[in-house]
Amino acid sequence: MKRFFFIIFALILFTFSAAAHVIRYDLDKVEDGQVFWHYLLSGFEHIIPLGLDHILFIICIFFINNNLKSIILQASMFTLAHSITLALAMYEVINPPAHVIEPLIALSILLLAIENIFITTVKPWRMGVVFLFGLIHGMGFASVLSELGIPKDAFLTGLLAFNIGVELGQVAIILVMYLLVARNFANKTWYRRGIVIPVSIAIAVIASYWTIDRIF
Repeated sequence: MKRFFFIIFALILFTFSAAAHVIRYDLDKVEDGQVFWHYLLSGFEHIIPLGLDHILFIICIFFINNNLKSIILQASMFTLAHSITLALAMYEVINPPAHVIEPLIALSILLLAIENIFITTVKPWRMGVVFLFGLIHGMGFASVLSELGIPKDAFLTGLLAFNIGVELGQVAIILVMYLLVARNFANKTWYRRGIVIPVSIAIAVIASYWTIDRIF
């Protein structure tokens, strides 16, 4: 148990000293045959290791219960939603301002973390909430993809590959959490009070800081 509290404390310290959701490299134009793999990798990297805020969001989805089917269903709703707004934004149907979207992403993490603290089962509204937050996160993905740029002659390929990369990153997080946490500890009587609630509190603190920081 001490190990989990140490990890939580270290995560909070890291968060207050580093910015989330930041990409610090430029993507050069690539040949047509390399477009798919290049943007798939970019999408994956935006989740692991660069998208700490999105990682925490997926962890929040994971912690509401230990049913892998339910977790994957929620993640699928999230993927569907962020795919919609990512495509709309990249095709310039919508133009969400980053100074609004980024605080909303942090706020979505905060709300899910708080819900995990007080609710033990997936409620009927959970899917709708995850879908709504997915729409918001998709706008955040769009701002990053816009900075990277996509070759005009392979726009759809790049967009699709980036989205698949994001999804693979999310699936990787779920599988790691399941193998390292849920499979070993989910059936323990102390699982919720010893892991779910402390981690959710830590995530809520981090998300609160991000929300305030991104607003001001």
